Amino acid sequence: MTRYIFMVLTGAASFGILSSFVKLAYQQGYSPAEISFAQALTGAAILWTITLFYKKKPTSVSLTRKMNWPLLLTGAAIGLTTFTYYLSVAYIPASLAIVILMQFTWLGLLLEWILFKRKPSWPEVSITAVILAGTIMAGGLLKNAGTFSLKGILYALTSSFLYAVYIVANSKAGKGEPLLKKSAIIMTGSAITIFFVNVKPFLTASQFDINLVKWALFLAVFGTVIPPVLFARGIPRIGAGLSAILMTVELPVAIISAYLILGESIDLWQWLGVSVMLGAIVGMNLFKGKTPTGR
Repeated sequence: MTRYIFMVLTGAASFGILSSFVKLAYQQGYSPAEISFAQALTGAAILWTITLFYKKKPTSVSLTRKMNWPLLLTGAAIGLTTFTYYLSVAYIPASLAIVILMQFTWLGLLLEWILFKRKPSWPEVSITAVILAGTIMAGGLLKNAGTFSLKGILYALTSSFLYAVYIVANSKAGKGEPLLKKSAIIMTGSAITIFFVNVKPFLTASQFDINLVKWALFLAVFGTVIPPVLFARGIPRIGAGLSAILMTVELPVAIISAYLILGESIDLWQWLGVSVMLGAIVGMNLFKGKTPTGR
């Protein structure tokens, strides 16, 4: 159990550093669509290469088996999560984007209510209110009210919702597939989805060059290869609830990265907000873990 917990923690921490480096790539003139697609495509290529040559007997790359389609859809979810998240950091600070992304915990409750008619309990509603209060503090929304881009905030909220979808889907889909092949199929779905969402700008105004390849390799390793492989291995073993708790480590990692790499200012009030959010998210998932199935 301990090694699976460590896998999810490492994957979340790896994912947490991405937004700061994406901001640096933007400074060189690349767009969210170019960065997210190049990252997904490079990651899929790396994973398929490892999958095909990991064993002496080549592994089939067929995607026609029924159990593989849910993995492609899971990849679509994480692909759109990445794309909308990268869009958000083009408009708002990386530290604010990650705070909003962390709303995936209570958005998961909303998803369960809409899809499975599971109405949130009063403790869950109360914890959600605490998370929202922590968000206001951590994001500096009171101090900087009116200065943030509404478009960026909406993109970050969309990314948060899609992240909740991805976590649920990844805990259920492709349990019979080998780890590397499962991750490769997920990333294939991610690359395909990002491409079709952005097919028009790709055909008319893209700048794919050798420097973009360098960014793609870096972001693919830390955002497309390491996290999905570790999540695909760890999440089914420990469950979506505990995984959601562990994945909150992405928040402090991302904020520290924004501070060290981008020089974004983080005051004591914001750190207090981060602490409130982390405590509330852990509390929510501990409560969910104690709730009987079918309630």
